[in-house]
Amino acid sequence: MNQKIRIKLQSYDYNLVDKSADKIVKTVKATGAVVSGPIPLPTHKRIFTVNRSTFVNKKSREQFQLFSYKRLIDIYSSTANTVDALMKLELPSGVGVEIKV
Repeated sequence: MNQKIRIKLQSYDYNLVDKSADKIVKTVKATGAVVSGPIPLPTHKRIFTVNRSTFVNKKSREQFQLFSYKRLIDIYSSTANTVDALMKLELPSGVGVEIKV
């Protein structure tokens, strides 16, 4: 096959992303492919400001934060066994996986 596979992981919990990336790297290395990563991409931080009450105390506000963590894994010199191992791999439900060939 000898094609480059790029896996992009995204989650709101950094523990899930790191554990999933380690799991992917271990399975790919077991098949004999060359792995580059996991490379941490910049954390996306969103801040929401909400009024505490509806009518009175307009200056009283609350702020919430939402962090998005991303990791990038490149796989070189992959074989059919590598692709099969990736397809059988089960990851936690809070992790978004995007695979590009």
